[in-house]
Amino acid sequence: MTGNAYQDRTERFAGMLMRQAAWPAALVVVANILAPLAASARGAFESLPAAIALSITAASAVAVLVLSALLAFDALLFRLMASHDDEVAGGAAVDDMLARMRLKPFQSTTRSLDDRMAGTRRLLFKQRAALILYAAALLAAGFWAPR
Repeated sequence: MTGNAYQDRTERFAGMLMRQAAWPAALVVVANILAPLAASARGAFESLPAAIALSITAASAVAVLVLSALLAFDALLFRLMASHDDEVAGGAAVDDMLARMRLKPFQSTTRSLDDRMAGTRRLLFKQRAALILYAAALLAAGFWAPR
């Protein structure tokens, strides 16, 4: 794939990744600001199941934020790819940057755009799973909180 079709597809994917990285992170940050206020007012920290649920909530919140940061980094890498005229040159630029940052060893062959997108979609799935775990644990903490 060369030219504008490749660049447009890569740029659209990068934009989608930025949105998918931003809204779960913002949701978790807002919920982490508001949840402790409600939990302490209801005495949620006095109940062992609620405290365990809050611990799971904290761990999954960290996972969502880390995965969101990784997705944002991937979006920037896809934008770097889109700045090149063809898929091979864009992939080589990304591989070179990752090798110089010592995040990945130097690759003699470049992966295709579809392979890179599939890997990022797996990361997106993990972020969604962590977000679902976060929401479930937050609801469980509220359920077990004393009234």
